[in-house]
Amino acid sequence: MFKTESTKMYIFLMILTIAAFSGLQGWRTIFNNFAVETAHLNGFNIGVIQSVREVPGFLALLVIYILLFVSEHRLASLSIILLGVGIGMTGFLPNFHGVIFTTILMSFGFHYYETLNQSLTLQYFTTSEAPVVFGKLRSLAAITSIGIGIVIFFVVNFLTYKTIFLFAGIFVALLGFITIFMDPTKKDMPAQHKKMIFRKKYWLFYVLTFFAGARRQIFVAFSVFFAC
Repeated sequence: MFKTESTKMYIFLMILTIAAFSGLQGWRTIFNNFAVETAHLNGFNIGVIQSVREVPGFLALLVIYILLFVSEHRLASLSIILLGVGIGMTGFLPNFHGVIFTTILMSFGFHYYETLNQSLTLQYFTTSEAPVVFGKLRSLAAITSIGIGIVIFFVVNFLTYKTIFLFAGIFVALLGFITIFMDPTKKDMPAQHKKMIFRKKYWLFYVLTFFAGARRQIFVAFSVFFAC
């Protein structure tokens, strides 16, 4: 399907995508119950936490400056490890400020990986291959999310929230750690620009991305305030 040298990057991104969406779906599935039953948070607290969770998404634009010091594929692995650490710590800090802290950690990990995932895909695959890779990785993410949901459905009656968060965090961090030792890069790749570039011809993409993000914030973050 792909050139041999690109296949290594595809496998690398597959592993990290499984890790990313295992962690995110696991966290989202039990978070509200954990927040109410264990951390004893109210609707306002949860609304604030969900709002704070999106701050790293906005700050993902700063990833370009981190790339001045860390290679792109290595930062992707470190982001997944950070995601796992944030999820694993969640059950150990069952209070408002503790949950905010762990949520910021895991959110930085997820959003930075998503940014790097798109960048690496566009770099290592041709214009005809990249859409296929995006589609396959999204399908893998969906299957992973469904699988994690099923697993949690069966284990939630036997394990505490703390244990589920811990196991999920360890699993995610372990996959990220494994990819640290992988080198999916090609040595002859053109050097990337280490700056932000905006092009007038992409204005529609920018606008649609803005509205898609705004819609997500309304339904995922701010709508929680209606529970107050």
